[in-house]
Amino acid sequence: MVDLFVTIGGVHMANPIMPASGSIAEGMADLVDLGKLGAIVLKTITPDIRQGVKPPRVVEYTDATLFSIGIPSKGPDYLLNHTVPFFARFGPPVIASISADTAEDFGTLAGYITDPRIAAIEANISCPNLRAHGRAFGMDPVAAAEVIRAMKANTDLPIWAKLTPNVGDIAEIARAVEDAGADAVVTANAILGMGINAETMTPRLGNVVGGLTGPAVKPVILRMVNQCAEAVKIPVIGCGGIATGEDVVEYMLAGASAVQIGTMNFVHTAAMEQSIAWVTDYCTRKNIARVAELTGALKLPVDQNSEQRGAVAL
Repeated sequence: MVDLFVTIGGVHMANPIMPASGSIAEGMADLVDLGKLGAIVLKTITPDIRQGVKPPRVVEYTDATLFSIGIPSKGPDYLLNHTVPFFARFGPPVIASISADTAEDFGTLAGYITDPRIAAIEANISCPNLRAHGRAFGMDPVAAAEVIRAMKANTDLPIWAKLTPNVGDIAEIARAVEDAGADAVVTANAILGMGINAETMTPRLGNVVGGLTGPAVKPVILRMVNQCAEAVKIPVIGCGGIATGEDVVEYMLAGASAVQIGTMNFVHTAAMEQSIAWVTDYCTRKNIARVAELTGALKLPVDQNSEQRGAVAL
């Protein structure tokens, strides 16, 4: 029997597969056996109640989706009184996800939601930093580290830093949050993009710019996961373009210790359960006793190093 157990940033999980923040809600319990998941990552909340951005909020492409939701939030009290109790009853560790306008607000919110029913807090540092003219925390190693330090000062829960892919050197950000005390990094959030309606000559999103997700982004995020895994000693959680169990294995071979499945949950609700089964069958077929053995097991040419992989030749 294959051992699917993994430990990610202080969180013990029965398997390495979980939903990405914002990809499941209470109604998913009617469609998915949530008890089979490695962990349950909740939708990002903010300190205040927010409605999100104006519609349209979603643009669909052949192999990708462009979202601009704006983090609608019912606030921390609703999270603790309704959302956490609902999902905690299924068994897997519950991971809260938070966003805020300043590093201090991240810290205060982390302290406020610290609760024994929550196993870890994911810091969504892809959100805009009001003190840096809207530049995302995750685009600046100093700002990203400030968020993590503020959270660590206010809670004993493990902190997972969710990185933005919209940077020149994601490994630099990963090292900065590791040095600040992050227990794991999630690589990565959505790639910035936009859509235009040629007939109306108007943006397809109400917010104009959104985040591109789905299978089309997988090669980009897979490369970033590999870079982060080589740069830090803390676990890396792969997130971006994962649709199947084969994708899960590829991310783990690249260096991920676990993965989050997002967009595919909207397309195919059985994606996570089927991925768990596929990974189990794969390990059985390959005579791999523990799924954790897949992490970083990519077989590279003996004469190639990370610097050579970073030099793109077209």
